[in-house]
Amino acid sequence: MTTFKSEFVRTLVERGFMHQCTDLDALDELAARQQITAYIGYDCTAPSLHVGSLVQIMMQRILQKTGHRPIVLMGGGTTKVGDPSGKDASRRMLTDDDITDNMAGIREVFSRFVSFGDGSTDAVMVNNDDWLSELAYIPFLRDMGRHFSINRMLSFDSVKLRLEREQPLSFLEFNYMILQAYDYLELNRRHDCILQMGGSDQWGNIVNGVELGRRVDSVSLYGFTTPLITLASGAKMGKTADGAIWLNQDMLSSYDYWQFWRNTEDADVGRFLRLFTELPLDEIARLDELEGAEINAAKIVLANEASTLCHGRSAAEAAENTAHQTFAEGRVATDLPTVDVKSTDLQAGVNLYELMVLAELCKSNGEARRLIKGGGARVNDAQISDEMAKVTLDDATVEGVVKLSAGKKRHVLIKPV
Repeated sequence: MTTFKSEFVRTLVERGFMHQCTDLDALDELAARQQITAYIGYDCTAPSLHVGSLVQIMMQRILQKTGHRPIVLMGGGTTKVGDPSGKDASRRMLTDDDITDNMAGIREVFSRFVSFGDGSTDAVMVNNDDWLSELAYIPFLRDMGRHFSINRMLSFDSVKLRLEREQPLSFLEFNYMILQAYDYLELNRRHDCILQMGGSDQWGNIVNGVELGRRVDSVSLYGFTTPLITLASGAKMGKTADGAIWLNQDMLSSYDYWQFWRNTEDADVGRFLRLFTELPLDEIARLDELEGAEINAAKIVLANEASTLCHGRSAAEAAENTAHQTFAEGRVATDLPTVDVKSTDLQAGVNLYELMVLAELCKSNGEARRLIKGGGARVNDAQISDEMAKVTLDDATVEGVVKLSAGKKRHVLIKPV
């Protein structure tokens, strides 16, 4: 087994973050000898990142905790172009105001995982629009474009897969890998950044940046990618039937975030504990050996630890308490997600299927009706099979709310107002 010299590289490899590295031994040697600066870029396509970005965020946290400096690169400029990696179609073009608003929402995530400031290991957040918007296109193509082979660019998965699927790839998107490579060059010049990290789908873009630094400035740069995180079922990490698992609480409640981790498949528990918590590896090994009903204890630990990092210890404890009241005690836990409905509407009676949609337990009236007919809907834990059933004020519990359930794990409170 390889013995690593730096705590940074050793931690990444031991906890399962390693997929590819341009020169792992040299990076390990450098990180053991001196403080390094590394970056990961995030495009501003939504007002929050989702759990699919959490592997990258955790890497930046590890980087900082092992004595190095992380750069959080906001893609204010590249978002205007659109990264074709892993996409079957072009993204919707966003306005400058959209990008600014999204960037503000994303900033909130990072303050919970890394510390910013002026210290030697404090993270810095930069926006690539600061230099990309200033580029003179013809001089840029002359100075940088000559270092990129079209033949090689066509061979990268981000381009090749789109073309193989006969999906359109705009010339604008084709420029993305050149701009990302230039970001790396600028961050090395401005912040002495020598490492770019990212997901496995970014390997081609990262290698381009490493090579551009060598060709233009004769500097040694490094690239490190993580494996694609999929669930044991094969589904993509961060996506569920109900939508993305957002990291900002205004887009997904801390309770629903906790429930996402609590519902982890058995086969994923040990791997997710290594990636998404800071528990010692020997404790994770113990939890990973639990089987049968006992593995639920490990899932609760995972949910608590992951939720504490993202939303704080008190929010994690409140979510666990809510889940215990809801499932173990059969009580109405008032910390469940709540939707306000006018009392006058409930006085007359509201169709259950309409409330299921309003509460975002179903996406459409038709889906809600099918759920009800199939026996998957409950009102105050009582199964309802009449698709035309109505909910009224008389259904309110002593807590003054009506508990709606879709299946056994998704619950919302309807609150008369």
